[in-house]
Amino acid sequence: MAATSNNRCSFWLPKKKRSCANTRIESSMFCGNHSQRLEGEWIPCPIDPSHSVLQENLEWHVKRCPLLKQNVALSGQRFYQKGINAGNEEKEKMGSCCPDSVVTSEMKRNLLYSMIVSKFHQLIKKIEAVHGDICKDIKDSYLSPEACNMWFNKEIDRKLPFQKKHVLQQGSILGNLEEIGALKRCNENVECCESDLEEKEDNSVSAVVEFGAGRGYLTQMLADCYGIKKVYLVERKSYKLKADRSLRQKEDLVLERMRIDIEDLNLNAVESLHGVPYVAVGKHLCGPATDLSLRCCLSRQVGESPILKGLAIATCCHHLCQWKSYINKEYIFSLGISKDEFHIMTGFTSWAVDDDHGSNLPGVDDIDLLASNAKKEEEEVGDDSLSSVEEVVKKMKPMERAVLGFKCKQIIDTGRMKWVKKHGLDSKLVKYIPASISPENTLLVAGEPNSSIA
Repeated sequence: MAATSNNRCSFWLPKKKRSCANTRIESSMFCGNHSQRLEGEWIPCPIDPSHSVLQENLEWHVKRCPLLKQNVALSGQRFYQKGINAGNEEKEKMGSCCPDSVVTSEMKRNLLYSMIVSKFHQLIKKIEAVHGDICKDIKDSYLSPEACNMWFNKEIDRKLPFQKKHVLQQGSILGNLEEIGALKRCNENVECCESDLEEKEDNSVSAVVEFGAGRGYLTQMLADCYGIKKVYLVERKSYKLKADRSLRQKEDLVLERMRIDIEDLNLNAVESLHGVPYVAVGKHLCGPATDLSLRCCLSRQVGESPILKGLAIATCCHHLCQWKSYINKEYIFSLGISKDEFHIMTGFTSWAVDDDHGSNLPGVDDIDLLASNAKKEEEEVGDDSLSSVEEVVKKMKPMERAVLGFKCKQIIDTGRMKWVKKHGLDSKLVKYIPASISPENTLLVAGEPNSSIA
């Protein structure tokens, strides 16, 4: 029952432009969610730090925390192996100020602002030179495969959510997999007929593993349009309005949703995937999740391992990347970039999307940061007001910051692409969707050797 105006919580909700509708607790003007907390009383839950508990109730709470039951069940699964895909803190070759733990955005910012101005300009020159050498072949590949017409034309169950921008992204991801031969479309859009399945049998991809699956609608499109019969959705969070209900209604489709952190997933231990050809997909795998997924798929292919036929991962949120989990540290060192410089570069990547650059951002290669950087160095000689990197950054043009951010993103993703090549797959980076739809538009695509990757 809704609270009356007399006993309603007095906490103001600025986004909703009204007070909280919950009933206030006795002897307070606020409800339990918004009552003021005394300092020192509340501490993060040791099982799930996303919520806090009263210190005096901690012993009682840890026995009943909602996440506890899930963790106990997960620990009994064969495919659970704590930290198997986490990566290692390799011995630092070039010096580091950061500890081995997670490096926060604030720590990255402090690393940047602690540099002397001349070192900052040297780093910009290094980034520009590296990018010019290794990031020349990232082409546009905006695909709308015929196999996905039922989605493009909204010929789907009305209960399924439809947002054009997401459908275009999902369709292009699958189209890029089809283009390299990792997927083969059915003759019919809705279901693969028996003759199609026989034709595909020799080189068939019968399963999909979607990392960071969320509600699972990328896989929903894949199952609708390409006749995939085994579906594995990997997601650590719980979601409402999932595609699972619709997927389970498909005849002969096997669905397994694994609520697990990618860091802890041993894909070789998923018995129903042993020896099964599959594709791995991920739409906007934030920060280190891309590295964890690549390591999960490719670093331990032995014996009865699942057979990876192709992968398509849309990368994003590079500012969250961590040295420990990054997949290709050797490549970073080969570029003359240190661990601390890597963290600073991940901080730069947030500049790429910190404004609406979308359709008005010129090509990354169209802005010469070296010339701009040299000009600034000349202007800063004798300018006492620019004695710190923080002041230099404030005077950078927004477009220059954005271009620097995108160049750092592409360097990081190129390292991932080269690691995949080293592990036996042909691979490339493409822009799979216009920046006006999403500025996070880089897709890492990989297929078996001798696939049609250019």
